[in-house]
Amino acid sequence: MVRKGVQQSGHEFVGFRDGWRGPMTGDTMPLDIDAVRGILPRGGTILGSSRTNPYKQEGGVEQVRATLDRLGVEALLAIGGEDTLGVAKRLHEDGVKVVGVPKTIDNDLGATDYTFGFDTAVTIATEAIDRLHTTAESHRRTLICEVMGRHAGWIALHSGMAGGANVILIPERPFDIDEVCRYVEHRFSTRRYAPIVVVAEGAQPKEGTISTTSSGEVDAFGHARLGGIGQLLESEIGRRTGHEARATVLGHIQRGGTPTPFDRWLATRFGLHAINAADAGDWGSMVALRGTDIIRVPLAEATRELKTVPPPLYEEAEVFFG
Repeated sequence: MVRKGVQQSGHEFVGFRDGWRGPMTGDTMPLDIDAVRGILPRGGTILGSSRTNPYKQEGGVEQVRATLDRLGVEALLAIGGEDTLGVAKRLHEDGVKVVGVPKTIDNDLGATDYTFGFDTAVTIATEAIDRLHTTAESHRRTLICEVMGRHAGWIALHSGMAGGANVILIPERPFDIDEVCRYVEHRFSTRRYAPIVVVAEGAQPKEGTISTTSSGEVDAFGHARLGGIGQLLESEIGRRTGHEARATVLGHIQRGGTPTPFDRWLATRFGLHAINAADAGDWGSMVALRGTDIIRVPLAEATRELKTVPPPLYEEAEVFFG
């Protein structure tokens, strides 16, 4: 965005630090070509991030407007997932000029085939699953790999299939712990290989099977803090089958490190097309990938509902989903 915006369109850029906290408080950093040079192979964001929601702060939206007016900012280019772009959509409805760019490892934004960050997370998770296979077979244990995915099981589905997992549990399809344990026992009894279970952090058991707990904590966007399904499965599978089980929680390892070439390619194309949208005055739009084309879609369409794994996609897989 910066390179094309400066070199071809003559724009000036300022970076707001830490998500929506930056526009609220006026915390900025220079964002010229020197500032973005060399960031392509870096994970994360040089601007920082936060869980700040101006619509949950008293006077938050007015603070954003005041900051933009004071700094002479003509438009915002918002890069993020459902929460960041959900705020961007509301700001557009309130008269702020906004263009959105879809960035989330969860790949759960509507209206785009892929978000950048997703391929890197899947690659990291797949590599972890590959490594778990060897130790599972050596020790004859059930190994459980918990990956991110609050409401959508895209990371679990893609990495589990790519890594040859035997059980994949996703939020879209509640699982029966008895069925999971029967499959684990069958795997041990008929083959020399130990089972690998991949579970999304938001996966839930069928009602009445086992109990899950929550801390009750929620962030500014109303999301509960998740985690613990891997440990729960470790305990239940070990107790019910008599075979030792161990859980590995990848957590934020999925979010860091060097981005894959696909993510670098996708992020670059998104950035170029975001400048095109701004130059065209197409406010309230988001750049999106459809097939191999970059198109523009309304932010309202992209954030209307989460893109979850559809039944035909996980039912066609020749793996066990619980």
